[in-house]
Amino acid sequence: MKAWICLPLLALVLTGCAGKTGYRDSCATQLDSAWHELDLAKAEGFAGTVSYSKALSLLTGAKTQQQFEAFEGCTSKAEKARFYIRESRAGR
Repeated sequence: MKAWICLPLLALVLTGCAGKTGYRDSCATQLDSAWHELDLAKAEGFAGTVSYSKALSLLTGAKTQQQFEAFEGCTSKAEKARFYIRESRAGR
């Protein structure tokens, strides 16, 4: 009798965990691209700009969200960081 109660509960828990992976690939791709672009901006001498600093803090937050499996927020932050990196490289 207990198995009939526990089985649906276990299925519900596993389904909830599987639903958190929707943005996983996007998060990883955006983060990899952003870190690469940030390294290029640093090599080009744009590391002292305000936009570079904003991008760095956004990437740090995105990486934290990736670790806690908040993939949608990670993707959003990484996209914003890439915008600020482009701004930094444009001298703004």
